[in-house]
Amino acid sequence: METGLKGWEAEAWRRQQVGSGGRGSEESATAVVAEPSLDGQGKSEARASASRIRMVSIPEYYEGKNVLLTGATGFLGKVLLEKLLRSCPKVNSVYVLVRQKAGQTPQERVEEVISGKLFDRLRDENPDFREKIIAINSELTQPTLALSEEDKEVIIDSTNIIFHCAATVRFNENLRDAVQLNVIATRQLILLAQQMKNLEVFMHVSTAYAYCNRKHIDEVVYPPPVDPKKLIDSLEWMDDGLVNDITPKLIGDRPNTYIYTKALAEYVVQQEGAKLNVAIVRPSIVGASWKEPFPGWIDNFNGPSGLFIAAGKGILRTMRASNNALADLVPVDIVVNTSLAAAWYSGVNRPRNIMVYNCTTGSTNPFHWGEVVSTVIRIWKEEQKERSYRER
Repeated sequence: METGLKGWEAEAWRRQQVGSGGRGSEESATAVVAEPSLDGQGKSEARASASRIRMVSIPEYYEGKNVLLTGATGFLGKVLLEKLLRSCPKVNSVYVLVRQKAGQTPQERVEEVISGKLFDRLRDENPDFREKIIAINSELTQPTLALSEEDKEVIIDSTNIIFHCAATVRFNENLRDAVQLNVIATRQLILLAQQMKNLEVFMHVSTAYAYCNRKHIDEVVYPPPVDPKKLIDSLEWMDDGLVNDITPKLIGDRPNTYIYTKALAEYVVQQEGAKLNVAIVRPSIVGASWKEPFPGWIDNFNGPSGLFIAAGKGILRTMRASNNALADLVPVDIVVNTSLAAAWYSGVNRPRNIMVYNCTTGSTNPFHWGEVVSTVIRIWKEEQKERSYRER
């Protein structure tokens, strides 16, 4: 299901500007790399050298790179794939890890994704983009990601950048499956990354709500609620009934298994990926696109979109909420731009510590649920008027 609604979400994004302050998109961003200075006899050369600055734009950084992407058939992964190929047309290739599903091969699933409306703009600007996408059969929940030896060798030899977007986002997922998909699969990918000969950046997409039990969330990885290794070992001998019984006590003051396991995954990335150049992006509630590839694109009813459509159709008539509560909604293209730019920054600057980015609106540029409600009502009324005129 794909929609191109230019309704409340697109308008809200334009009004909010998502706190961007007019800084522009990631294509215009550059990295400044100064030449090294010299001592003693070379001081004069050092001054001249320091004045020479090499500017590395984001498209230039990705030029010739081989990118590994997980979650490419998901909402965020689709947009990242499109944006990467469109804004960085000289990227060498994108390895997409996809499993067989519903009788479809990985290649067929990828073809279904790139045949959608989301890729219309890319098809117009770069008709040959398909040649850069390499679908690889993989199951993230299986040992060694169920990769063939041939595919594994290619990935280890060629990959420069990893974007790990795959995850289960179901709030009611049972703990065993959530750990398998969000924690163990992440660890499996990191173990593979450690073998890669030319890896520059490991980019992990988390969630801003991983530590929602804290009043203030800094851009750091906090200690986990439990040792992930001990939990994984325990789940191996527990039956499903016992797992379900202990889940409420385990997750504690976190509302669901999704948030709980994403917090564990961050710690796994930090610990297991200590020798890797790692960056983490934490988006809040990811909604329809703001600008790219066009306003209002979304392909699911997850999150707030389902509520807005249900309300507009008259299915949902009441909901308990606070008008003053913060609606921390972030457009999917902002999250994707942040991820691409974060990987670029880590790849160029090689920071000593893990980089964490809270991709949220927060109190800097707040948008409240009361405003959401009034905007939704107004947009739906306008849509009804336009529809009635068209039907006349």
